[in-house]
Amino acid sequence: MKIALIYPPFLEPRIHAGEIAAMPMGLYYVGAMLKSHGYVVEVLNWHDKGGDPGAMRASLERLRPDVVGFSIVHANRWGAIDAARLAKSLNPGVRVVFGGIGATFLWEHLLTHFQAIDFIVLGEGEQTFLALVRALASEPAAPRAEAIPGLALRRDGAPLKTAQAEPIADLDSLPPPARYFDFQHISLTRGCPGRCTFCGSPAFWGRRVRAHSAAYFVNQLEMLASRGVRFFYFSDDTFTLNPDLVIEVCRAIVGRGLAITWQAIAKVNAISADMLKWMRRAGCVQISFGVESGSAAIRRALCKDIREEQIQRAFDLCLQHGILARAYFIYGAPGETRATVQATLDLIRRIKPLGVIFYLMTLFPGTALFEDYKKRSGSGDEIWLQRIEDLLYFQTDPALDKETILAFGKTLRTTYHQWLAEFALDAAGLKTFESAEMQADFLSRLGLTFSHGDYAGLPGCPTPRETALLLFRRALELHPDHRAYWGLALVHQQEGNRPAADEVLQQGLVHFPTSRELNTCLGDSLARQGRYEQAVRQLAPFKEDPEVWPCLLHCYQALGRDAEAADLARRMQSS
Repeated sequence: MKIALIYPPFLEPRIHAGEIAAMPMGLYYVGAMLKSHGYVVEVLNWHDKGGDPGAMRASLERLRPDVVGFSIVHANRWGAIDAARLAKSLNPGVRVVFGGIGATFLWEHLLTHFQAIDFIVLGEGEQTFLALVRALASEPAAPRAEAIPGLALRRDGAPLKTAQAEPIADLDSLPPPARYFDFQHISLTRGCPGRCTFCGSPAFWGRRVRAHSAAYFVNQLEMLASRGVRFFYFSDDTFTLNPDLVIEVCRAIVGRGLAITWQAIAKVNAISADMLKWMRRAGCVQISFGVESGSAAIRRALCKDIREEQIQRAFDLCLQHGILARAYFIYGAPGETRATVQATLDLIRRIKPLGVIFYLMTLFPGTALFEDYKKRSGSGDEIWLQRIEDLLYFQTDPALDKETILAFGKTLRTTYHQWLAEFALDAAGLKTFESAEMQADFLSRLGLTFSHGDYAGLPGCPTPRETALLLFRRALELHPDHRAYWGLALVHQQEGNRPAADEVLQQGLVHFPTSRELNTCLGDSLARQGRYEQAVRQLAPFKEDPEVWPCLLHCYQALGRDAEAADLARRMQSS
């Protein structure tokens, strides 16, 4: 039996595309469970296909799966419905299974209105999906589908939900996905004790938090790192809930010498200086906090139980430990006014976050806000028959209007962007870091976001290149920093000042003689100046790196080294 597990496309593009581009971890866990029991499984990210029917058709025709599972995060449900219909048109006998948070809370609606869907896995999927596949394969002793806990299906054409599945007590009993797949998003825990009215996670996972052991979690990191994955997103709802476990994880990362970097999500009232010290040592470079609003009244309405002094302390502590603190804010919430938007701006001005994402308040099934909307409006799930991704809160509240709310969002973004360079330079002048080396590392990372990263082309952000130069120079005043040398040279190259760039690169190579980035950057610069022999010598230690090949080929051709050029051209063509 062949099984395809698919993350379907969304209807609409996003400002922050990275927020939805990665496949949910659940697909990898289900895939690992099936593979560990001998099934042929392929996991596919159709978000990357952008809803192209031709590409999806070609993929299904190549795979010819017996079972197709789609992971639904609600906003991609229409992409899954379209893909399910396509799969059925190609093979009417294929079994289509929906799962994930979006399908769990809309199981009855989906089975009632969309005949292409055969089954829905409710909640945690590993054991339920495995039992369903066994039933569909008619394996000996396999239960009938109606006897499998945690499943929704049809009986005589009507939607039916089976008994509720028990949460998996021992998460370490699950086959580790890193044994079979490569990915960057990984979680230590499942569940959230929060009561946020806009979030469906507690209702999906439960408010009792379950955790992997530190060994299981770090074993996965080590497996992935051994295959070249070096940056991770720790995607727990709140990674820092259990300080002892977090520190145990960090000690293990340091003890095993894993050269990784990562970012996590935390609550402002669930961190400490000791924990942050260990997180930074273990490679944490960014923590995202759900702040939501500068208005205490709105935070209370959203059941966000945090105080302003806790927010301030969290952002101060992160900066002191060389970790970039990012804030999530929601606008267009119940009770939003010009005064509450100003309160958010005032809070931003005080905490000086070096990263912010502003979300428009959205209603999702499984949340208290959506249940409240249904009571207020007398509506049910039929709204989701519209070909829309989601329902914006202001569309349901007569006290709010679209023009005003969108103007609030524009004000928040443009004002923050105007302040961003100032916040970065304020961070450059602080003397509260644990060490000069840590501060230099922090500032060089920040500098790259202004020179080549998210802030380089940010509308309304003043002087990004000048800000980057100041950050890189300040970093080098503090400590010889590899990234600062590289970034400073890149900015000089952007400005057309190659002599200055080459001088910086040569200074950096005194401290980091084997650096790939510094050597290849200098080699490329020399080649562009026609100094081909020097460029070849500079690039020689990295001649097996495909990224270096175009520059080397150009040098060989310019020097008349025809045999070497021909050999390299053949390698480039065959790679």
